[in-house]
Order: sequence, then C-alpha cells, then structure tokens
Amino acid sequence: MRLDLTPYRRSTIGFDRLFDLLETSAKAATSDNYPPFNLERVAEDRYRITLAVAGFTRDEIEITAQQNLLLVTGRKDEKAPNGDFLHVGIANRSFERRFELADFVLVQDARLNDGLLVVDLVREVPEAMKPKTVAIKTGTPLAAVENKADDQAQAA
Repeated sequence: MRLDLTPYRRSTIGFDRLFDLLETSAKAATSDNYPPFNLERVAEDRYRITLAVAGFTRDEIEITAQQNLLLVTGRKDEKAPNGDFLHVGIANRSFERRFELADFVLVQDARLNDGLLVVDLVREVPEAMKPKTVAIKTGTPLAAVENKADDQAQAA
C-alpha cells in the first residue's frame, strides 16, 4: 500500500512531522511483523507495550529511548537449531522494532518475564506547557493611560 500525502503537504504548513509519521507507519505495516506486540492504554497518560520475545534473555535485548522514538532490538546468533527438528515454528532471529512516540512520552519502566517484554510509558507534560487558568479580576475600571509626549505636542 502506497500512501501519498503530497496534496496535503502542499496546502498545510508545519505538519511535516505528522505526514512523515503517517508515511513511515504505512511502510512499517507492510514489513515484518516479528516479534508480535500489544499496545495498551493503561490510564489517560500511561501506555504499555508488550512484546512476545520468547527465547531471548535480558542480555540479548536492548531498549533505546530517543526523542520521539523507542527502539527495541533483539540480537540472536542466527544459526541452525541443534537437534533433528521436523518443524521449527518458534522464531529465533534478531529483530528491531521501532515505535514513534508523541511529545513528552517517556519510558518509565521495562521488565522481561515469562517471554514477555513489558515497556511502560508515561506522558509527562512540563508545567510550563500545561494550560493555565487566568484569574479575572473585578473592581474599579482601569484609568486612562496618559501620554505626556502627546500632551506636549498639542500644547506647542
């Protein structure tokens, strides 16, 4: 599937990052789906990614958090399994899984248990970026501001 956002790019300003994310997601949807994963909203500002990484140890998995990107990488020696297998259905290969993160989404925790890698994320908007309510005062009307330069010009 090819996603062409060119008509929208011509008529919008400042949405380049959004269009890039959409195009990247469309490309990734057609690529390898290994390892399988779940995305979950745990609370209004908390998220969880669960990856099925059976056969990987903690030392074989690396999690890298950058601005707006979470990269989960698994490194395995890709060698033939030992034994006389009639069928090999359990994937035992390296992977790289990328997740685009919204602004202010940070990795809070990561755990590996029973073949599941659970990564907890939280959105922490800085105080300076949060909306603020402005108090409306009542009382006497504001006095007119006088401009002494104008008064002197009129007197001359």
